[in-house]
Amino acid sequence: MYNYPVMTAQEAARLINNNDVIGIGGFSSVGTPKVVPAALAEYANQLHAEGKDFKVGLITGGATGPQVDTALAQAKAVKFRTPFQSNKDMRGAINGGDVQYFDCHLSMIGQDVNYGFLGNVDVAIVEASEIMENGNIILSTSVGISPTLLKVAKKIIIELNAAHTGKLTGMHDIYVPEMPPYRKPFMITSPGDRIGTTYCEVDPKKVIAVVETNMTDNQAGFKPLDDDTRAIGAHVSNFLVSELKRGGIPKEFLPLQSGVGNIANAVIGALGDNPDVPAFSMFTEVIQNSVIDLMLKGRCNYVTGSSLSLTDDALETMYANMDVFGERVLLRSQEITNHPECIRRLGIIALNTALEADIFGNVNSTHVLGTKMMNGIGGSADFARNAFLSIFTTPSMAKGGMISSIVPMVTHTDSSEHSVRVLVTEQGVADLRGKSPSQRARLIIENCAHPDYKQLLWDYLKLSEGKGYHTPHSLRNAFQMHLAFEETGDMRNAKFIL
Repeated sequence: MYNYPVMTAQEAARLINNNDVIGIGGFSSVGTPKVVPAALAEYANQLHAEGKDFKVGLITGGATGPQVDTALAQAKAVKFRTPFQSNKDMRGAINGGDVQYFDCHLSMIGQDVNYGFLGNVDVAIVEASEIMENGNIILSTSVGISPTLLKVAKKIIIELNAAHTGKLTGMHDIYVPEMPPYRKPFMITSPGDRIGTTYCEVDPKKVIAVVETNMTDNQAGFKPLDDDTRAIGAHVSNFLVSELKRGGIPKEFLPLQSGVGNIANAVIGALGDNPDVPAFSMFTEVIQNSVIDLMLKGRCNYVTGSSLSLTDDALETMYANMDVFGERVLLRSQEITNHPECIRRLGIIALNTALEADIFGNVNSTHVLGTKMMNGIGGSADFARNAFLSIFTTPSMAKGGMISSIVPMVTHTDSSEHSVRVLVTEQGVADLRGKSPSQRARLIIENCAHPDYKQLLWDYLKLSEGKGYHTPHSLRNAFQMHLAFEETGDMRNAKFIL
């Protein structure tokens, strides 16, 4: 190991000061530092008990583990947070006003950090699988914006995780884009093209601590598939096969991007199981369990992403079959995986999930009832705006039927009708391409809305159709379904004003 100071997590945490801006490496809750942030939360609690102020700004690549967001939120040690989180405690602190939250497209956060839009990064904390003789590091199970954080941070703390030492060498492609106007084209014409190094450069003078660990990411397993997720997976798979047969997708197929979670995992699994879908590649953010299974079956040829978001057993399967995975899995920074240039050039088919969609094709991915932050926009819009084909999926109902995911008007817009090309629920598929607002509304109500809500949505549409509107909205009724849920707990109780 390079001659870096080795210390405990508690000692390293005490090198961080009140009001520091902290950059956390990793992406999608994997490859994130684990023991130093947890020790920092303990330190914050101690200082608060002594009547001293202690809060830090928190910049990450994406979601983090509970050792970061849970611990620091519970310790009331976070001043601001960006760009994405998926943690109950942090969500509560954000919606309660205790933490100022800045939502951001994941393709942009690295550039924002590089330009200093978020202030100086005082300390970067990253997880490494190895420290090289020259002081550079090999990351662990994700990349995120770690290369950029290491570049711009004043100080660096490295968590050296023995759980991955020697197992990931060669699986990273590290490239930090130049800043405009000097940025060069990304020479990526297929998912497996390499443009960078296998390691991250580190200025040894910045490293203030190395903390040794031996911990897996301990990713939660997926829930068993239910009828709705199976139906959504089948609808997406069958739709893409129909596009393939009519020539709407090249016979070689196109690389896939998939969001995070049960539905995304089910959709990729359904595509892999469909014999009419050729073996495909993926250019995505998050590599989930279903991808590992499909690669072993020969149904997925190559995958590049920013994180190995795998359960421990799936990760062990990968490590035990490196003859299959070693040359066919590549980890990059999100500044590359989510960059419009790469997405547009490769012709990505983007598969993402929505909280709600309206009858005109606008999607809300982030806010419950337009006010309460759920997770953040993540990278869904990076892909939706630039994909060859952007598909959004959602179950047609939530909360046991008390909420319709198809509504007259979304309460918050993350991906507009201009980016949403196809909408899928367990009820069916609405292909919105080339359709006017009235045509889209009819297609979405008929194909995607749950039967419990169809008549209500037809009634809404009839209020405005024929009045000379290009987009037939009724301003006085657009949120009546949401208001009914707030007032009665059930959207089906909505009453429209004539």
